[in-house]
Amino acid sequence: MIPMKKVLKNIKGYMKTSKLGTVAAIVILLVVVIAIFAPGIAPYDPDETNLLLSLKPSSPEHLFGTDMNGRDIFSRIIYGSRTVFLGTIVVVAISTVIGVLLGTISGYFGGLVDSIISRILDVASAFPSLLLAFVIVAAFGNGIRNTAIALSVVYIPLMARVVRSVTLVEKNKCYVEAARSMHYSDARILFGHILPNCMPIIVVQMTTNMSYSLLDIAAMSYLGLGVVPPQSDWGSMLSEGSAYIMMAPNACIAAGVAIVLVVVCFNLFGDGLQDFFDPSLRKE
Repeated sequence: MIPMKKVLKNIKGYMKTSKLGTVAAIVILLVVVIAIFAPGIAPYDPDETNLLLSLKPSSPEHLFGTDMNGRDIFSRIIYGSRTVFLGTIVVVAISTVIGVLLGTISGYFGGLVDSIISRILDVASAFPSLLLAFVIVAAFGNGIRNTAIALSVVYIPLMARVVRSVTLVEKNKCYVEAARSMHYSDARILFGHILPNCMPIIVVQMTTNMSYSLLDIAAMSYLGLGVVPPQSDWGSMLSEGSAYIMMAPNACIAAGVAIVLVVVCFNLFGDGLQDFFDPSLRKE
């Protein structure tokens, strides 16, 4: 278990290294808290329709106005954060577990194992990422679960290649030779020594993948291949609101701003992590 004192020390070090990254982390944490406690924060049921309130502008009763079905946009933004974050976490979790496993094995053992895994990754990377995701969703049906699984397949090669390149460097270092001289097993060397030293790069790549996968989930929902209506989702809200952008721009602007804000924050947070983990980039 990681000592709390060490965790606090790392947090203070990160805050000192990147002030923008710290602000971005606070915003991300705030959005996560909002997503978790959405039922207690949202003023209205996100799926409650009232055609008499269709396309109303911002007001004290409806902070961001209403959409074409009279649903409260602010409530749908809050509930939409749940869908977006859940899908993003699933994509990053699956792609990280499989990608790290393939990357470490490929980089450590090399030879035929490396060639086979690399060729499989080449085939997966040969298809345009979103097109491959579209095909998978079209085959298995819409829904956030199928969308997340489809995008996970797309992100596995990205993580695997990054981890493979780091493993190739780490396996030639002195501590690995020392472990081999002590007759440690390959599994112990790989997962007990090399993988922990790859974690900084893996964490930074995970943060980058969070921002990209959030955009891809929103894009697929925008095109009608993501969530199933009337489930709240920022991408589908952007798509629905764009048809009325001249009459009621607030219907799509709110969702667009939410997507941009969270993606930018993930990128800033990832940049801060890179500065924190790389001593050559630190500003002491």
